[in-house]
Amino acid sequence: MTAAVIAFTRRGAELGRTLADSLGASLHVPARFAPEVGAEAYDSLEGWTEEMWRGREALIFVGACGIAVRAIAPHVKDKFTDPAVVSVDEAGRFVLPLLSGHVGGANELALKVAALTGGQAALSTATDVNGLFAVDVWARERDMVLTDRALAKAVSAALLEGKPVGFASEFGHPCPAGLTEGPAELGVWVTWETGSGPFARTLRLAPRGLILGIGCRRGTPAAAIQAAAEAALAGYEPRAVCQVATIDLKQDEPGLLEFCAAHSLPLAVYPAAELAAVEGDFTPSDFVKGVTGVDNVCERAAVRVGGTILVPKQAKNGVTVAVAGRNML
Repeated sequence: MTAAVIAFTRRGAELGRTLADSLGASLHVPARFAPEVGAEAYDSLEGWTEEMWRGREALIFVGACGIAVRAIAPHVKDKFTDPAVVSVDEAGRFVLPLLSGHVGGANELALKVAALTGGQAALSTATDVNGLFAVDVWARERDMVLTDRALAKAVSAALLEGKPVGFASEFGHPCPAGLTEGPAELGVWVTWETGSGPFARTLRLAPRGLILGIGCRRGTPAAAIQAAAEAALAGYEPRAVCQVATIDLKQDEPGLLEFCAAHSLPLAVYPAAELAAVEGDFTPSDFVKGVTGVDNVCERAAVRVGGTILVPKQAKNGVTVAVAGRNML
């Protein structure tokens, strides 16, 4: 988690330095005493907050809670995208997670800060207060996509009311405490699949573990790659894709790089000899072998990253795509 700590006084800066060093964060203080405490100077709180809001995953305010509230108020939009915000007094006695307690990790960060200061983290989210299963935290800790916000709220509400919430996993995850593997009208389903699930109301959690193996002709536009990827992923959660893989001949392919950038996906590339050495049953092509030196790019590349083929080679408009999945346990 990338974090920034801001303090407003010299005393606050002392605590801020401890927190920044322990959490791997940057420390920011007013310009008038920044050199003497070895911190980065800021000119205005408004400008600092706007900059850090875009560039950090967590903000820690050392000082009065009201300062933090006023500073972040213009920027608060969505708990699924807002950074975690924590406020701690200069003595380190009370640590308050102000924003994105579950999804953004502010509750967990507040507990870490309290452990460093010897203070008390004041968590106020209902599931934490009542010691209940928090589906958004459980999903975040396992890098899963929470596919439906309304159903996530319904899960929490049902647990708070003492109603049963079911659980099922395509990957063999053990049932979390507080949920049931028995019959339930509302439940959580861990899966890569889309569509209806095992419960009348099913909240799908999709682990980020799908791999796209891609091959394409030289000069293929990003739009064609996007269309081919969407076709190959039919029936699967596209937000669960975590990696793209191909042959090293395509490492500078503009359309492929644009596709990866648009979805913030890392691109792994392998030489033909390394792909040819991958063991498995693949769809061969003499034409592809003549051009690239290996009989199949997309399937072999997806498996080379560490996946098992779920969707074999699909061809569309000069693009080949295979979908593989990692082991999720």
